[in-house]
Amino acid sequence: MSTGTTEVMTGNEAAAAAVKLARVQVVAAYPITPQSPVVEQLSAWVESGELPAEFVTVESEHSALTVCITASTVGARVFTATSANGLAYMTEQVWWAAGARLPIVMCIANRAMAAPWNVLNDQQDSMSVRDAGWVQLYCRDNQEILDTTLQAYRIAERLNVPVMVCYDGFLLSHTVMPVSVPSVGDADAFLPKRPEPLQIVDVNDPRNIGPVVIADPRADASGQSCHGYMEIRALHQQALLAALEVVPEVDAEYAAVVGRGWGGLTWEYLLEDAELVLVAAGSLGTQATVAVETLRAQGVQAGVLGIRCYRPFPAAALRERLVGRKGVLVFDKALSYGYEGPICADLRAALSGEPDAPTVWGAVCGLGGRDVSPDHLVDAARRALADGHAGTRHRPTDWINLRLDG
Repeated sequence: MSTGTTEVMTGNEAAAAAVKLARVQVVAAYPITPQSPVVEQLSAWVESGELPAEFVTVESEHSALTVCITASTVGARVFTATSANGLAYMTEQVWWAAGARLPIVMCIANRAMAAPWNVLNDQQDSMSVRDAGWVQLYCRDNQEILDTTLQAYRIAERLNVPVMVCYDGFLLSHTVMPVSVPSVGDADAFLPKRPEPLQIVDVNDPRNIGPVVIADPRADASGQSCHGYMEIRALHQQALLAALEVVPEVDAEYAAVVGRGWGGLTWEYLLEDAELVLVAAGSLGTQATVAVETLRAQGVQAGVLGIRCYRPFPAAALRERLVGRKGVLVFDKALSYGYEGPICADLRAALSGEPDAPTVWGAVCGLGGRDVSPDHLVDAARRALADGHAGTRHRPTDWINLRLDG
């Protein structure tokens, strides 16, 4: 382990610093608030020669990911970033990148979706593509953004699946914190050159990439049996499920080189003896740690279980940590319209049928940047506890700091 530096930087700058350390070869850029400073910083380094990479300015987010898809296909290490409606605009290519099994890393500075227009934070954007086949990692502070972005390349290239590194817009993207930046030597030791791509691009061996695939397996022109569409999807699912082991392994490998880890799939705070567990992803989890300190001072045995890896969903890890507790309160910064918060819904499913499963309550908060404080979380926990004491196991989603009366 060699000595790095400690710098005060924004979350966007932390992401850019990680991309530079990863020795990315192609950066595709299209601006959208609040992610724009990521690629602006990278463009300055490319211009100065500090980052020997191709910086491609495009006319849309759809094209930004298309550039990454083509460059990754021929073996380059690539990067792009986006937010909100930019992510929605590239949705077709989000699915293409995953289905083509390309190890692309993309940072999402989480922002509310339009309409109506709102540039402030929630997690609706990345949650809306949670089923597109990418690994999704959520960060709680700027240090985790840097470390997770570096880890994301190792994960993506080991599994041949793309990775989204998600962090809260403005709350992290534009706030400054001290961040320890690994040395170039440590970064190189952790992240070697990209292995050979799955795709074969050879002028002497021409072939179609991403061709039309029918439902059933069939022989190619040489008589070799090739997978049908369903087999390709099953293999993709197996790769994503393998991330449940690879993400913790990579986090441990990073800690061995750099001296800092983030818990792998989940992280916890005061969880060991907790009877009531608060669950959240992103910077909201940090606020939850303050809330549980308040609850404990009031005599409530509360703890935090933070979601770091949301896709693949760490169902077994969550069951292991939550079965036997009295209650779980999930705070979502997104909504699966017509149902409830997405993390809450997934957690309910993971615990369904488990003996001694806790009661799970859901709360939605922070949409469009609505203020949510540790006190708000404490009040919501108190409401959940009151329902628990009353024997209420099913109730509507609790909306935090909602003011429908104007």
